Amino acid sequence: MKIISINAGSSSLKFSLINMEDESVIASGVFERIGIDGSYTIKFNGEKYTENVNLSNHNDAVNILLEKLISLNIVNSLEEIEGVGHRVVQGKDVFDKTVIVDNEVMEKLESIKHFAPLHNPANMLGIEAFQKALPNVPNTVVFDTAFHQTMKPETYLYPVPYEWYEKYGIRKYGAHGTSHRYITETMNQILNTDNFKLISCHIGNGASITAIENGICVDTSMGFTPLAGVMMGTRSGDIDPSLIPPVMESEHKNIDDIINDLNKNSGVLGLSGISSDMRDLETAYENGNERAILTMKKYVRRITDYIAQYYVLLGGATAIAFTAGVGENSPLIRKMVCDNLKCLGVQIDEEKNKVRGKQTCISTDDSKIKVYVIPTDEELMIARDTLNLIKNA
Repeated sequence: MKIISINAGSSSLKFSLINMEDESVIASGVFERIGIDGSYTIKFNGEKYTENVNLSNHNDAVNILLEKLISLNIVNSLEEIEGVGHRVVQGKDVFDKTVIVDNEVMEKLESIKHFAPLHNPANMLGIEAFQKALPNVPNTVVFDTAFHQTMKPETYLYPVPYEWYEKYGIRKYGAHGTSHRYITETMNQILNTDNFKLISCHIGNGASITAIENGICVDTSMGFTPLAGVMMGTRSGDIDPSLIPPVMESEHKNIDDIINDLNKNSGVLGLSGISSDMRDLETAYENGNERAILTMKKYVRRITDYIAQYYVLLGGATAIAFTAGVGENSPLIRKMVCDNLKCLGVQIDEEKNKVRGKQTCISTDDSKIKVYVIPTDEELMIARDTLNLIKNA
């Protein structure tokens, strides 16, 4: 069975075509600048195919994708595609699991799209485009927020007027849930049990830390939006909201300007003034750049703080897992974080920690908490969910 995993953005559409018999990626790629001018890149059989094309909307992107799957001999027939799984950022508390798309699901998505106005409407465009292009193929939606719906009210509620929650749905929803669930399931396979306490560190340009007990999310660092939590590539993470009014007044900015600054001009980029890319920051750090050193220390401290907080919340930890772009590929960040956790008995093996993008246990044999690098695979998680729903439909 072949399933396509889709991540649609406002001007992009990423895909992975997966053979579910062995969970191998047959082809992957991205369609970009939709509605502007348009281009695509498709990777297949060790080759990369790139072309500038007219993409006036997501329907164009989907139609060209399906045509290229045939013309490049990636599939012999579109009938080989038996399911399409879509990433949707925000499911609110309406969705706590992956679902097959029907009219009711689309109506519910429409009703909550304002909770992620930059993402959910684009995700829905991708769904509608595939429904039109492949009308007889089931579509599913996999929510970034679903894994976190097991949090208790004392965890997901904010200490603000309760009416804000009742009237407006103001609460913690989290993000990266599909990634954290993949790491949890992989850890289950590694330990051969679901009876464990895991601190999952999804550290990329966006970053979140999640406390997991027996396969269930207990708490997560992102909040009402992905702006909360640890310091990220361009996002501030947690701040004192009282700093906003004086900056607005001094800079003559409105609230949208400030939120944009906190989302796109803060974090590693804002504090360092160098780059949002951790590779650039590490180079500057190693060259002795003072702002880079300051930023790295702050970045590592915020991650350490959440790990320590969740260690206490869980009453200990079986394992810590690093994943996503920085977590998988930065031995330096992992070492700095783990050095800060030595008081918890964390010890890493310097040689094992040199790994990049490969599943490995990097802790020493006598470390009180096992530390792993686990490459995440959200696309595979989407495809697995889609397969399971199709089989049980």
